Amino acid sequence: MTVKIAFSTGSLYTFGLDRVFGLAREAGFDGVEIMVDNRLDTRDATYLRHLEGRHGLPILSLHSPFPLIPVDGWAWDDAARTQRTVALAQALGVPTVVIHLPLRFHVAVLHTTLLQGRLLLPMPWRWGQSYARWLTTDLAALEQASSVTVAVENMPCRFLGQRRLEVHRMNRIEEWAQLPHLTLDTTHLGTWGLDILDVYEQVADRVAHVHLSNFRDRHEHLRLDDGHLPLGAFLERLAGRFQGTVAVELNPASLEAEDEGKVRAHLRTTVEFCRRHAG
Repeated sequence: MTVKIAFSTGSLYTFGLDRVFGLAREAGFDGVEIMVDNRLDTRDATYLRHLEGRHGLPILSLHSPFPLIPVDGWAWDDAARTQRTVALAQALGVPTVVIHLPLRFHVAVLHTTLLQGRLLLPMPWRWGQSYARWLTTDLAALEQASSVTVAVENMPCRFLGQRRLEVHRMNRIEEWAQLPHLTLDTTHLGTWGLDILDVYEQVADRVAHVHLSNFRDRHEHLRLDDGHLPLGAFLERLAGRFQGTVAVELNPASLEAEDEGKVRAHLRTTVEFCRRHAG
């Protein structure tokens, strides 16, 4: 069994999709994961099919828009956004949609002259509780009706000084593991100081998708060779038993996106790392 290796377009969200497809194909990825956002190109089925044909590279997964990001014509409600993304996946023949857990609250940034800076103010996220109910009562029916796997991603902590904050609902491993299908994000586990191999063994039977990146000193979504997570051992653990897609999800800074030559070199190294450990 060969693990499919995809490149998340969110890794280079500062680039146009056509450029990202070309770089992913050149580096040797098996396909791409589309990060759906407020750019029309990321949710236009006709254009996305054009890119698949132009580059000979399939879309293996879609990532539903982040909460709090405005998307023209889409509701703010995360359940409605999931349904819209699933419909797009059906139109494209994409087997997997990635979604986030519900927010408990979000952080409003207030700029104040009195304090001569910014004030971070936690604000309740009004849709979080209803979305959590929807995940437990209605998500399985959506998957069955659509034949699209909706894989719910574990989420990172946020830091307030030295203190870790939980800003999401259902993010404890035992709660998250009750959902029908999971996306395991290695960096997000790293923020909590969790052993990614141990967590995988706990939830392996429900993991349908993986987000792969490294973590170091509170820096998330780093290149696979730039951090302390045992990603080689993790990929070797997946080989032979995991049937989904591993989507490499980095960030533009880690890829040195201002220099396309460095981006190309980093992507080739990334694919080589994955092939060496996952086959």
